[in-house]
Amino acid sequence: MDRTADLSAQIAEALRDAIVEGRILVDARLPSEAELAERFRVSRPTVREALKRLAAQSLIRTQRGKAGGAFVRRLSYEEAYGQQVTTSTLLLSMNEISFDVACEARFALERACAPLAARRRTPDHLATMRAEMERQAQPALSDESFCASDVTFHRALVDAAGNPVLSYQLAGAVEAMQPLMNMITFTARSREEIVRLHTAIADALEAGDAGAVDDALHRLESYTQGLAHDLIAARSGA
Repeated sequence: MDRTADLSAQIAEALRDAIVEGRILVDARLPSEAELAERFRVSRPTVREALKRLAAQSLIRTQRGKAGGAFVRRLSYEEAYGQQVTTSTLLLSMNEISFDVACEARFALERACAPLAARRRTPDHLATMRAEMERQAQPALSDESFCASDVTFHRALVDAAGNPVLSYQLAGAVEAMQPLMNMITFTARSREEIVRLHTAIADALEAGDAGAVDDALHRLESYTQGLAHDLIAARSGA
């Protein structure tokens, strides 16, 4: 322990490492506050603060009663998914990430799903995508609702790959990068063109043609980048 640094942060890190490395198993009870205070030679409030840090990271849960205490929590993909989206959104909004970089990353990651999605897509995935395409074709649909529908469409494509780890990794690409990209291009894009490209993607998935899915995603990427470049050029000349 470095006594000149934040002790609660050091304790939280030590316990986190033990959990991640499997030295403390899922659902196992952590030592009591008194035991941890003695082990790390700190006060119980310092230990309590360390446990709060772990709880904020969804690594532990607390339970009251005689059999109570702090237990290692089994983190679900759903919980991790939300954290991934939040982290990706913050990274993109706080750092100078160019549109081209974000667009390239998003479509490269999404195209990685094409071969798996072409083999594993279910009728539910296709139904979700076609339902969103119908929404997108409605003239009265607001820009905000169109963007939300766009995200749902591509989320279905990612989920069609049938790999929860891949879906988790792509959460930031689809639900963080895509809305930020939509904010830049929504004033110039053609909804009809978006729906046409979405139709090509859905048709290719239904046919199990991974190459055609990849090609449609390439065309959507080129269209999106073209819109952004035209808008940036117009603003520079204004």
